[in-house]
Amino acid sequence: QVQLVESGGGLVQAGGSLRLSCEASVSGGIFTVYAVAWHRQAPGKQRELVAGIGSGGSTNYVDSVKGRFTISRDNRKNVVFLQMNSLKPEDTAVYYCAARPLRGGDYSYWGQGTQVTVSS
Repeated sequence: QVQLVESGGGLVQAGGSLRLSCEASVSGGIFTVYAVAWHRQAPGKQRELVAGIGSGGSTNYVDSVKGRFTISRDNRKNVVFLQMNSLKPEDTAVYYCAARPLRGGDYSYWGQGTQVTVSS
């Protein structure tokens, strides 16, 4: 079982930066057997995967955030970060952290989400 808690959201002007954190509590296993991803959902839109990271640090990003967002993880502290730079109003959404076993399957563990609002 994995419990995830996000933090770091807030209100920022366009062009600004935020860093989101996702703290994981793992029972019956270790954090490194899970892949983690940040997703977001804007009002009236489908949830989308923004950035993902494997246990060894391999990453993937949706095209709209490439070059602006960076995902990283600290396996000693069970934390995953999302550094968001050059924020745009279209980045406004609730951001969720999610985890899945590295061997495959759906993202079955989710945090409660943190609101990011970018003003123009």
